[in-house]
Amino acid sequence: MKLEVVILAAGQGTRMRSALPKVLHPLAGKPLVHHVIDTASALNAAAIHTVIGHGAEQVQKQLQQLPTRWVMQEKQLGTGHAVAQATPAVNDDSIVLVLYGDVPLAQTDTLQKLLSLVNEEQIAVLTVDLPDPTGYGRMLRDDANSIVAIVEQKDANAEQLKIREVNTGILAAPAKLLKQWLPQLSANNAQGEYYLTDIIGLAVSNGIKVAAHQPQSHWEVQGVNNRLQLSELERHFQRSVAEKLMTDGVTLADPARIDVRGTLTTGRDIFIDVNCVFEGNVELGDNVRIGPNCVIKNAKIAANVDIESHSLIDDAIVGVAAHIGPFARLRPGTELAANAKVGNFVETKKTYIGAGSKVNHLTYVGDCTIGVNANIGAGTITCNYDGVNKFKTVIGDGAFIGSNSSLVAPVSIGKNATVGAGSTITGNVGEEQLGVARGKQRNIDGWKRPTKKS
Repeated sequence: MKLEVVILAAGQGTRMRSALPKVLHPLAGKPLVHHVIDTASALNAAAIHTVIGHGAEQVQKQLQQLPTRWVMQEKQLGTGHAVAQATPAVNDDSIVLVLYGDVPLAQTDTLQKLLSLVNEEQIAVLTVDLPDPTGYGRMLRDDANSIVAIVEQKDANAEQLKIREVNTGILAAPAKLLKQWLPQLSANNAQGEYYLTDIIGLAVSNGIKVAAHQPQSHWEVQGVNNRLQLSELERHFQRSVAEKLMTDGVTLADPARIDVRGTLTTGRDIFIDVNCVFEGNVELGDNVRIGPNCVIKNAKIAANVDIESHSLIDDAIVGVAAHIGPFARLRPGTELAANAKVGNFVETKKTYIGAGSKVNHLTYVGDCTIGVNANIGAGTITCNYDGVNKFKTVIGDGAFIGSNSSLVAPVSIGKNATVGAGSTITGNVGEEQLGVARGKQRNIDGWKRPTKKS
């Protein structure tokens, strides 16, 4: 049977105290429900149905690129009612897996094992044993240890409240059975809602067995109801990422102080200092060293690169043995060739820096191509923007740009040319020429400094 996934993501999330729908709050840089849709995709689901309600337009707009069918739940009348909104579009011959938009970290291995328990005569629920089960529905078992029902916290008696095995809400069942049972649900309970959990009692009364499976870690099924719980899940997620990185041969100065908000691919013998953030898709080659407090986003870093502290790298390519920072900012479109150097308080944008070239101090280069073994002095800027249009600067191999120079684009500095310090260059400088453009110095004898008037 094919798998179809129904994701419940219609709730308001009032305890988040936010105008943002709960399922759009980010975990590891990605909305909660995005994680769940990714998990469903990883299970090779034939179809994914995401039930939305509160903030539906906002959810759809932000996640419009995802492979899901959006289902509207106009009134939030409980989990059973939510699933019922999706089932008309579900194939009768499918297995339906119900997931939750605010439970982002369920692992595919766990869910595959749960699905393996489902057949025409058996449904499966994911349960977990908690030291403090407060707030969760309790699993009721008979003398033969078979599951017979789930009772919600508000409907449980004193004896049932002592049960530690709880319902996670995640279940899998044949679509034919689910479609048969959903219309039979009743809202006769403390909440006045149609509970999906009542499916368990209906299954038992129809002679259908209820199997249970438990995840390896309770955080896999932990939901997010407030910002405290969101922060707890963030740390669980980041710790698991850190452990995998260390297993793969990365040295972390402190596993508790790294954040990966995307995909981080690593080579061998990498060192990452504290408080580094990786966003989007980042690749690190062998022997890369990253200092503290760096942010790297959508970047490809080759082997033997040294990135010093407080550097920001965004959508850039860094060649072998390049050196960056400290306090450097590589903006989108930057590419460093082998052994290039971008030093402290340097900003680059849409710039190619050739092999062995140096841009060491207090400099901005944008819309620029720099050849090999060039040296760009401190305080240099490329004036690439006239307020309307961008223009390009080309600096040839071996060129030397003196400190505090302004290169007004479009302009070309030839091979082995020199620009005198403090120059404002508005015209091309040819190969091996010296370009100087600054006011002539005057020394005035007998100059009297201003004095403060009494």
